[in-house]
Amino acid sequence: MKIRTCKRGERSICLPKYWIIILFLVVLMAVLQNMDFQELHHKVKSPIWFPSVSTTPNIHQDFCTFKPLSPEDAQEEHHLLTSITWPETPLLPDPLSLDQTSDPAHSTFTILPGSRGGQWHVGDQLEVMIHMYDFQGSPKKYGGDALIARLHNSTLGAGVAGQVVDHLNGSYSAVFSLLWEGSASVEVTLIHPSEAVTVLRRLTSEQPDRISFQSFFRSGSLSQTTTCNVCLRSTQQPLCNYTDLHTGDSWFCYKPQKLNCDSRINHSKGDFKQNLKTKEDKLFQSGVNMKVLIHASGPDSVNILPKKQGEPEMKSRSVNSGLSGYYYENAWRALSGPAVRQFSTSSAVSQCLKGKVVHLYGDSTIRQWFEHLRETLSDLKEFDLHSPKQVGPFMALDYANNILVTYRCHGPPIRFGITPVSELRYIANELDGLIGGPNTVVVIGIWSHFSTFPVEVYIRRLQSIRRAVVRLLNRGPGTLVVIRTANLKALTLYEALTNSDWYSMQRDKVLRTMFKGLNVRLVDAWEMSLAHHLPHSLHPQPAIIKNMIDVLLSYTCPQKEQ
Repeated sequence: MKIRTCKRGERSICLPKYWIIILFLVVLMAVLQNMDFQELHHKVKSPIWFPSVSTTPNIHQDFCTFKPLSPEDAQEEHHLLTSITWPETPLLPDPLSLDQTSDPAHSTFTILPGSRGGQWHVGDQLEVMIHMYDFQGSPKKYGGDALIARLHNSTLGAGVAGQVVDHLNGSYSAVFSLLWEGSASVEVTLIHPSEAVTVLRRLTSEQPDRISFQSFFRSGSLSQTTTCNVCLRSTQQPLCNYTDLHTGDSWFCYKPQKLNCDSRINHSKGDFKQNLKTKEDKLFQSGVNMKVLIHASGPDSVNILPKKQGEPEMKSRSVNSGLSGYYYENAWRALSGPAVRQFSTSSAVSQCLKGKVVHLYGDSTIRQWFEHLRETLSDLKEFDLHSPKQVGPFMALDYANNILVTYRCHGPPIRFGITPVSELRYIANELDGLIGGPNTVVVIGIWSHFSTFPVEVYIRRLQSIRRAVVRLLNRGPGTLVVIRTANLKALTLYEALTNSDWYSMQRDKVLRTMFKGLNVRLVDAWEMSLAHHLPHSLHPQPAIIKNMIDVLLSYTCPQKEQ
């Protein structure tokens, strides 16, 4: 049937003129929504996306769009999500009462006697049973508390992380490897009660955009700042789609009203929306129920005797799957891989890195490594690239020893200060620009800025980085690739809601699994921050950084066998 406009007084089948215009706009929107992104990207000057309006807001799947995965990657993602499944907690009352939530002051741990009847030797394992109680003194009946444990001797400068097991009934075990002679004290810490973990899980599901970002757009005398994110809630306002065509990593900004998407100048962190329910902030109180020690119901230490004659040496375990090392005399000792050497002088570090190119990629915890090397190597001089102090990029050269060290931050969602768009680089793309080879060292540390997003965002970022690592190792055999894991940190309410150790714990497990079996090395920042006596900090103190660099240099220059 031919559609035509109505003439005055006509009663046949026809449409008013404005209906024709509306119909045309509807058809155009449908075409734009269903066009393949890459086809659209080539047909228009600016990458614009017209989103549909979400009918069920506050569910992250509805406004977090992900590029479809290959069957293999989808299967891996499913496996990873299953591996970090956390025990469910009963629904919280509204308004919240702390009475039935985990209380570290009422909770206790007990050292179990072990198979030798209360005697322990080097090479044995020590087991501790933890019982959680609520604020009324009643035993908890379900699991899900976030706990950490360490064994230490401050006089010996010794410490080792414990492995915590949730029995899902309010009790937990912490198991420690006994690695030195002498006394060893147990320390158990509640990071978050299970009820707080429930809140953190809900925030990620319902409010993955609670930290916003923004970009400044300018062309001539016109300028505007708009909100940006991985996950942007759908409105009638079109989006600029900055999804990377090579890696597939998603990033969007609301399109400025009078500017096109190509006029984007910079990127920066925006607002933070807390959006807690009534009294839920009470679940995140330092000194009350967040990062609080749990006391022993009896002795909190044991005496470790020498290893028994004829006992086999303790089996080393893979760095990617178990305990990686421990401190003794304040120095990190590895339980697998090359022995950790001490690089205590500038000349020792220079000798190791002579003729090497060291590329550091990641967040501010990797920038610490650049700063440490720059301060340690007396002949390593930094070029003034006029880069923002927090953002970089940075470059330093020791001309006499032919040492080059570079640092570049990872791409969005980086929570730094104002970052020029030209410096928003994805690690995978940077790796693809390297030649590699035996004189190239690559360090990757990417974790802290992904806490508030669905873990799928982190998984997909790591998948693209891993593919680039494989390509680099194929074309540049002998390239040393080192992955830095997450570390523990001090927690305030803001830190807990945006960068909690529980979030880091989840992503740390994903990171280790993702690179397991690859020809890469791991610097276990998690265990190195947990086992050390210094307070937890997002940016570990110099003594811990020095030990991390010693591990890196030991991978770079392994001790020659006699």
